[in-house]
Amino acid sequence: MQQQEAQKLIADLTAELNQHNYNYYVLAQPTISDYDFDQKLKQLEALEKQFPELQDPDSPSLKVGGEITKSFKTVKHKYPMLSLGNTYSEQDLIDFDNRIRKAIGDNFEYVCELKFDGLSMSLTYQNGKLVQAVTRGDGSKGDDVTTNVKTIKTIPHQLKGNGFPAEFEIRGEVFMHLKAFEKLNAEREENGEQPFANPRNFASGTIKMQDSAEVAKRPLDCFLYFLYVENSPYKTHWESLQAVKQWGFKVSEHSKLCSNIQEVLDFIHYFESERFKLSFDIDGIVIKVNNYAQQQELGFTAKSPRWAISYKYKAQEVETELVAITYQVGRTGAVTPVANLKPVQLAGTTVKRATLHNANEIERLDVREGDTVLVEKGGEIIPKIIKVNLDKRPANSQPTIFTKTCPECNAELERTEGEAAWYCPNDTGCPPQIIGKMQHFTGRKAMNIDSLGDETIVQLFNAELLHNISDIYALKDKKAELLSLERMGEKSANNLIDGIEASKQMPFEKVLFGLGIRYVGETVAKKLAQHFKNIDNLIAASADELVAVNEIGIRIAESVLAYFAVPEHRLLIEQLKADGLQFEIEEKEVVMASNKLEGKTFLISGVFENFSRDELKDLIEANGGKMLSSISAKLNFLVAGDNMGPAKLQKATDLNVPIISDTDLLAMLS
Repeated sequence: MQQQEAQKLIADLTAELNQHNYNYYVLAQPTISDYDFDQKLKQLEALEKQFPELQDPDSPSLKVGGEITKSFKTVKHKYPMLSLGNTYSEQDLIDFDNRIRKAIGDNFEYVCELKFDGLSMSLTYQNGKLVQAVTRGDGSKGDDVTTNVKTIKTIPHQLKGNGFPAEFEIRGEVFMHLKAFEKLNAEREENGEQPFANPRNFASGTIKMQDSAEVAKRPLDCFLYFLYVENSPYKTHWESLQAVKQWGFKVSEHSKLCSNIQEVLDFIHYFESERFKLSFDIDGIVIKVNNYAQQQELGFTAKSPRWAISYKYKAQEVETELVAITYQVGRTGAVTPVANLKPVQLAGTTVKRATLHNANEIERLDVREGDTVLVEKGGEIIPKIIKVNLDKRPANSQPTIFTKTCPECNAELERTEGEAAWYCPNDTGCPPQIIGKMQHFTGRKAMNIDSLGDETIVQLFNAELLHNISDIYALKDKKAELLSLERMGEKSANNLIDGIEASKQMPFEKVLFGLGIRYVGETVAKKLAQHFKNIDNLIAASADELVAVNEIGIRIAESVLAYFAVPEHRLLIEQLKADGLQFEIEEKEVVMASNKLEGKTFLISGVFENFSRDELKDLIEANGGKMLSSISAKLNFLVAGDNMGPAKLQKATDLNVPIISDTDLLAMLS
């Protein structure tokens, strides 16, 4: 393809994909299937790879992230990001209204908006292009998170139409929908990671991640709600909101223009209950004087505008009886206590259960069966018990003793020093763990066997056709047994067998993640696969060799060692090898550039400004050098970047290993 032809095709695909993104994420009116969209995106990515000089800086392909941010630059806000005065009292709102009337008279309007529970963000556009995204920070300066924000599909890189100012800022709130939060938190718990308390914390933690490709995997959203521009062509806030919608920004439909304080109160009362039907969290209502000239006249205090206030809803609380404490076993063996409650209405739903987290929480609350407890549903999605009404405690009440045995298989529970959770160690014989591991193994991020869903796995386990992961690959010889199952016809059985067969092509890192080793999530599995190349090297690795891998700490290393120390786990791997699964990565052929580093050994540690660690490793090997996985007397050079662990530095110093920078390495090759 000629460059001129490619340029036109890239421009056409970029425009088309941007429009489809707008239709899907902002208007919620998709006009193309997900499959067709993905095919067009792949076509664009292939063209951009072939003609990198033609890639638009705002290409839809960049919405998937990929840049590493070493540290976030601090940026001074042109317009300070002040916080609003807030209240829980309707009388305070009436007093606020009286102050406004006293200052500017009776001829004014309010705009009522939802107070989103997310992360405040300021976006700067120049000539219709997004050039900077900055967090609130301390109000006067914040962090430049542009690379991460560009992965949010509801935030346009290039504005639609025309009529927008040459330069302006627009403020908004980055947030996460509740279903996405629950799904991602469940994945974190399955991977042995600490779950986030609420969607706001998850969104905030995501925006500050250093790898934008990881940010792109988390479905963040953003509502925009305030325009800042010199010599604004708009006289009112309401008018500006209608305008920014036309430029492609996502503005909440749940806003209202109010002519008096009673209409404001009616809006507040309406959303006191309706907020629980929203797909995202709000914690109140923001009230703003609509006219910009009147806003200027009212002015500011040192901390907040005098023309706006937020009304905050109280967290929903209710008393009910704790009927029983039961225990659940997760895929990793973690045993979680659950409070089974007398059903009660809370925040628009009937609540029957509440989490008790772990044994420490039970002890802290001194919660017991038969207690009357106060249950809250605020920022957290899952209801939680916040205190016990001791005045109503039964006279014959007995302290809760956390179970010492697994509720599913009766194995004696274990607890690792420094951790709050108790674990069932019987991972090869405990039914919920076996089922959970198989569900994890077949999941989209692991072996991606769509035809073998969670319910089907339970059905096959109950029918004694599946006892562990390796049994999945024996199903091809059990078609007759499959056809005898309820809701399993010829077509379903064939799809299941075909899907299992296709999964054998999944790469080593996916298989490793699918094994469900505690603390080995997607990213860790990828790093281990790339470093050790195959499963045999990984099994043979020592703790020191594991910790030498970038971002692998001692907790992960110990978990990997413990997993491979179990004979049943090694037998499982041998069975999966025999079934044809991928247990090694495809090695890239190293083209020798020189032999200047021949006979020398290297270890890379830390973060580098101009190179990735893989790039430095490839450079060393291409010039004859050899990589080691740990610091020892055999090491000739430690290539050290920023944030290198102090233990490695000390060990290298003790062994008199020369410590060099990436610049020193380049000098050796020049």
